[in-house]
Amino acid sequence: MGSVVPNTLIALLYLFLLSVNASLSYAQENAAEADDGPLQVKIGYLRAYAPQLALSALDVPPRDEGVAGAELAIDDNNTTGSFLGQEFSLEIKEIEPGSDATGAFQELVDNGNDFILTDISAEQLLSIADAASEEGVLLFNAGATDGILREEECRANVFHTAPTRAMLADALAQYLIWKQWRSWVLIYGSHEPDQLFADALRRSAERFGGEIVAEKLFEDRGTARRADSGVTQIQREMPVFTQDLPEHDVVLVADESEVFGTYLPYRTWVPRPVAGTAGLVPSAWHPASEQWGGTQIQNRFVDTIGRRMVSKDMSAWTAGRVIGEAVTRTQSADTATIAEYIRSDDFEVAAFRGQKLTFRKWNQQLRQPIFLGDGRSVVSTSPQEGFLHQVSELDTLGVDEPETQCVLN
Repeated sequence: MGSVVPNTLIALLYLFLLSVNASLSYAQENAAEADDGPLQVKIGYLRAYAPQLALSALDVPPRDEGVAGAELAIDDNNTTGSFLGQEFSLEIKEIEPGSDATGAFQELVDNGNDFILTDISAEQLLSIADAASEEGVLLFNAGATDGILREEECRANVFHTAPTRAMLADALAQYLIWKQWRSWVLIYGSHEPDQLFADALRRSAERFGGEIVAEKLFEDRGTARRADSGVTQIQREMPVFTQDLPEHDVVLVADESEVFGTYLPYRTWVPRPVAGTAGLVPSAWHPASEQWGGTQIQNRFVDTIGRRMVSKDMSAWTAGRVIGEAVTRTQSADTATIAEYIRSDDFEVAAFRGQKLTFRKWNQQLRQPIFLGDGRSVVSTSPQEGFLHQVSELDTLGVDEPETQCVLN
């Protein structure tokens, strides 16, 4: 009987020592992690930039367009990351439009940037996409609206926060149909981006029941965009150019190249609204948006950057926040882990657009509402009331799953 107590005490002492040892091991592991510092998340930004002309001086893009949105996203990520042991950084590389993007891309990779936001052409993006896959790098397209990047030339390591031309055209078409303005004429420019947006508008007309009753090409003759006599010439030219058009409700304009579109409103032969790349314009964001908490991000943007937020800023900010949200939820900066989480049903990101945003699994395009606005205010947002979808009303904008040509691999 006397030997039971000492044995019990020995057993209890043994368990106590095991507990102390486990606690010490845990503390040592935490100390080692603390010594390593916060989890580093390096994000690159690859941008094709050259000063751009615009028909209106008010439409000249800001020098830091897009970049400013990414910088604000880094600040937002670090606000949360400071409590979770995460630290986000941004490295920016600029190249010439149309130039080789591979060198600047490799510099970003060599500097440890496993996530790269891009605002480059479709051709430049495709030139680095496969190399990025081999390096285990995720690309986030915040600039190119080309459908080919999401369809025939889609890549599993490329996510898209910029909307497509098809999404923009569908958003506009839905509003025009909702307004019962079903008869359209289409005036398009002679450059490739103009032709691509014109194609998107034709697709939208067929999809939603609009009728394009006439089309007309505005040829870029290379004349000066600004001249002392320019206003007088334009005032005379545009009415004549639109004089022979059949009866219509709306003039659709496809002029991404900024050659003539801004000159159409208030100068057509008959008084009709203008929409497309001028007049009522569809976009990923509008500087005047104050809905759904938009005032909050606009104010922070103005305080930090000194101007209002434009579409590329929002697309870049959203891409940065997608990365930040995924890192926070997974507690990892491993690109394979992040990509898997972004594609999962658990992922969503709040972006001041009325609902949580997710990626389409078939082509990795971000679902998002599209703003319709003029130069001063938001007129509406699409998808419009009555355009329903069995999964998400946002999938009424752009290429839906049964239509996709994307095969991710």
